[in-house]
Amino acid sequence: MDEVDPSCNPVQPLIEGGPGKDQSNAEKQKDARVDLQPGQEDYSNYDIVRAVQFGVMARVYELVEGGMDVNEMDRENVSILHWAAINNRIDIVRYLIGKGAIVDKFGGDLDSTPLHWATRQGHLSMVVLLLGFGADPTLRDGQGFSCIHLASQFGHTAIVAYLIAKGCDVDMLDRSGMTPIMYSAYRVFGYDPTRLLMTMGAGLNKQDKVNGNTPLHFACQTGNTCVVKMLFEKNVDLDILNAKGQTALDTAAEHKNANIVKRMRQERADRGLDQQNFFTKFSRNKDVRRKVMWWFPFFAVYAIGVIPELSVPWYYKLILALLGVGFWKFLNVFFFDERLMNVVPVSVYLSSKLMMYFTWFVYLVPYVEMTWTKAVLFWLNTILLCYNFYMAWNVDPGFIKSNREQKLQTILDLAEKQTLTLNQFCSTCLIHRPIRSKHCSVCDKCVAKFDHHCPWTDNCIGAYNHKYFIGYLMFLLLMLSWCVHGTFAYWRVNCPFDIYDDGITGIIYKVLKASPWVFWVGANAMVHIVWVSVLLSCQLYQVVWLGMTTNERMNHGRYKYLSGNFSQNHGHGHGHGHIHTKENDQCKHKTKNPFNRGPIRNLIDILDLQFCGLFRPNRIDWMNLYSLPGQTPHPLGKMNFGVSRENYQFV
Repeated sequence: MDEVDPSCNPVQPLIEGGPGKDQSNAEKQKDARVDLQPGQEDYSNYDIVRAVQFGVMARVYELVEGGMDVNEMDRENVSILHWAAINNRIDIVRYLIGKGAIVDKFGGDLDSTPLHWATRQGHLSMVVLLLGFGADPTLRDGQGFSCIHLASQFGHTAIVAYLIAKGCDVDMLDRSGMTPIMYSAYRVFGYDPTRLLMTMGAGLNKQDKVNGNTPLHFACQTGNTCVVKMLFEKNVDLDILNAKGQTALDTAAEHKNANIVKRMRQERADRGLDQQNFFTKFSRNKDVRRKVMWWFPFFAVYAIGVIPELSVPWYYKLILALLGVGFWKFLNVFFFDERLMNVVPVSVYLSSKLMMYFTWFVYLVPYVEMTWTKAVLFWLNTILLCYNFYMAWNVDPGFIKSNREQKLQTILDLAEKQTLTLNQFCSTCLIHRPIRSKHCSVCDKCVAKFDHHCPWTDNCIGAYNHKYFIGYLMFLLLMLSWCVHGTFAYWRVNCPFDIYDDGITGIIYKVLKASPWVFWVGANAMVHIVWVSVLLSCQLYQVVWLGMTTNERMNHGRYKYLSGNFSQNHGHGHGHGHIHTKENDQCKHKTKNPFNRGPIRNLIDILDLQFCGLFRPNRIDWMNLYSLPGQTPHPLGKMNFGVSRENYQFV
């Protein structure tokens, strides 16, 4: 059976006028729930409350048809509809409302409506149903909370999204003047629903009426680092004073949240809010720091190779090396920040390739027998490498876009189909995620047929640039092979060696003496060959042999379509109550990719190869694919509310 809550006080009391106290009855609700199997009890003796709690429709029908008033309140001043709502009894609620039950009847210790009760428990399907029957989500309970305040502080992101899509004000005030995002910043230690409220345009610098706190103040009180980080990214005002005359930094210090204090001071310094000299303001400028991080690899790659190459005494080289290390330390302290690993890889690639081409033309070409065939192949490889890198770097990988109307419509549709879950709905982009898509935390966008975010191209790899990424790896490997070939040709003439006669140390001494620069370039090329070969092999194995993306291979357990029971479990990691059998249990542990068309066809598909009708790639619109090709979507339709669609209100 479904959940039952026979406790007399089913709601969780919050503090009067704002956050600050524990919800004392939360445990009571959980402990009071009972799971019974049909036939274990005689339901004929149940009173109306117990029948509603246990979902015994026949007994409810018998009592109501026998003359019981559906709006009668029990001794706890709770109506039958309240009990049905908190236990998510969809059919019973429909029946009771059809018999005249008042949808917005207040009751219970907190003087709240059935919609408040359903919202507290996170029953999205019940919220959708009650709103469909005309329940008012803007009504406030005895504590002054409307439904969006309750959903925000209890972390029910799907309900928050649905209420906003239905017309609730994203900045609705409760009795103490607190907005939903203030509650989520104070109580919910995670990205959602705060991230969703930000996306929907919640006021980030608003202050409550009682204490004058902003969402940042509330997050600093509880040490909610996740929310603090998101608020920093939205460039919230750090100097707003609350009723005590405290900034958010003062609040964090008062509550002894040392980590928040450190982050806050760093953020203030980055924005230049505190008194600073010219150098500090310059070094804290984010644009300047990004440019310094981007250009540093060009200096480092050149310095490491050129200092040993100089024709000066060894102690001069040592001094220059120490100065270079000191310069790196200086930049690391004053200019490098947490964005370093997102900025540096692509500049490392560009600087190392520039160095290799410089070395090829200045040092290596005289020692390589460059026939016209080799020259054509070399330049062809160069052109294709540059083209594929540029395309992988700059082409839209498949970012999924939608306007505000489409986002709100998506929320309404998914909620009515009872599929509005974070497995299928992106709370940042506010979209229904297509199959095989994923939200990239670096790009902060959902990507169709997401493979991975590549730091070497500073872009996501997805539906529209995956083939360019594979081409980039392939031609990069060939270019590195050209460089290694030229390096050994140079060594063969200037410092011939034999592994048996010279040994490893002898060979290193010879090649370093001949040219430290060529040694540095050759060593770089050899190291690059290793990781490029591994990455290319993994990519080809995944997309050609398995027909998978990197994301699917690493997280295949999350995606039901990679097991043999997708038809019973449609979507991205959620089910709809299929029959539980031993065969299904065994199937869950198997990986079966419905997109695998065999190695040859997979290769044709990923590279989009066409040739006189012999090669026919399977072109799929990954931006709008929500079910497996060739299968009809899950037959679950929209909920029947018993009211016309015109009752819905769009923002």
